[in-house]
Amino acid sequence: MEKEETNLLPDADGAPGPTSHSASAYPKPGVGSALGCGWRKMQDNFLVFFLPVLVLVVMEVPFQGANMGGSDGDSVSPFFGLLGFAYRLLFMPVVNYGIDLVFLRGVRGDPVEMKSMFDGFKNYINVVLTALLVFGLVCIGFIALVIPGIYVACRLVFASYLVMDEGMEPIAAVEASWRITRGHTWTIFLLGLTSFFLFVLGMALLLVGIFPAIMWIKASFASLYLSITRADTTV
Repeated sequence: MEKEETNLLPDADGAPGPTSHSASAYPKPGVGSALGCGWRKMQDNFLVFFLPVLVLVVMEVPFQGANMGGSDGDSVSPFFGLLGFAYRLLFMPVVNYGIDLVFLRGVRGDPVEMKSMFDGFKNYINVVLTALLVFGLVCIGFIALVIPGIYVACRLVFASYLVMDEGMEPIAAVEASWRITRGHTWTIFLLGLTSFFLFVLGMALLLVGIFPAIMWIKASFASLYLSITRADTTV
């Protein structure tokens, strides 16, 4: 039996694409509604969301080790710095994008297979190029001034969903994210700011709090993405 496709984006002529979930299934785009929906979905899918976050945290350990590896000698410090940089740009985005897909499917109510958190490796080139493109654009924004960098980061926050769920190529995903987030920049920024404080609170509670904090943040962003794309397709 073939899996039913779910298209969250409008067609080129502005008409809604086919969808397997009604717009009423998602709240109106907003910080409170995204956090509320993210919290409920986290409770409904706790173990499904916990395992990918555990994998994410474990995958971060080598990167942290690379950062500290050159502390005993200046001669090896650049090597470990370069290694950590490559790990961050060429490996971690693949894991992050796959985990974003797990959260998106979980929030949307689709069946979730744990192995799908590594689906980014099946689309490695597009994932890495998208991550590099987003990184480069955000860096240019921060070089210009801090505020443009934050603005660009908000506009490109949905690129991972578009690459993994919609199968878009890097430039198409970046352009689509820019288009989708038009008119929602403040909402995304405020959700990101709230997520920062949730993360800090989770860190303050050590490992007891960091896992549910990350789970709640990722579920909330997936909920906001679905709310915005549903709202756009029903206009």
